[in-house]
Formats: sequence, structure tokens, C-alpha cells
Amino acid sequence: MKIIVTSLFVQDQDRALEFYTEKLGFVKKHDIPMGKFRWITVVSPDAPEGTELVLEPNEHPAAQEYQKKLFADGIPATMFGVADLHQEYKRLLESGVKFTKEPTKMGEVTIAVFDDTCGNLIQMIQK
Repeated sequence: MKIIVTSLFVQDQDRALEFYTEKLGFVKKHDIPMGKFRWITVVSPDAPEGTELVLEPNEHPAAQEYQKKLFADGIPATMFGVADLHQEYKRLLESGVKFTKEPTKMGEVTIAVFDDTCGNLIQMIQK
């Protein structure tokens, strides 16, 4: 068994697609109309057949509350791995991404946390 798709609630699918592709560098895999919303997934350019991230609309009140509380408490909604955290941090800062936690060594890993502009904090990690 393996993870093939995981979801992330977003406040605005268009803004999320732009952020995740243009700022973070993911590649759009699917963008399928589904009534009022769309089935939008992105993948790593290094693994186009790998795990897909669904940019899921947070339309349901429970999703909205969950997302708001995580953000308010400073809890990242998910984690992305990078090969060189300091280099990625610098690249994202230069492209206007706002960080809530600068690169920080925590035991054997280094982490940083940024705001995805769609209601989530995202943690980057370098092992």
C-alpha cells in the first residue's frame, strides 16, 4: 500500500494553483471541472507519477474551522521535503513567500515554515 493522493484545504483554488506552481515549483497534473469547484492536483517535477497533492476547496464549515484553528495555533498543515533548505528558503524569500519560522536546526533535521497565502502554514524539512 502507498499514498497516491493527499489533500490540502485551500481558500481559493486559483490562487492556490498559482502559488503552488509558480512560487513552489510544483507541476499541475489535473485540473478537472467538478461543478462549482475543480479537481486540481499538483506533483513534484522530480516525480510526475508520484504522490499528488489535491488543492481541495475548504467550502465545508468543518474544513474552514479546522484550517483556521491550525493556522491560528501555528501548526503546519503539511510538510514538504527539500534537499537544501537554506537554498530553498532563500529562493522562496526572493519570490515573496512569507515565512513564520526561519530555518531552524531541530535535532538531526532543519525546518522552516511559510504561509501559502491560501490559509495554511507549510513546513519544509531537510533531513
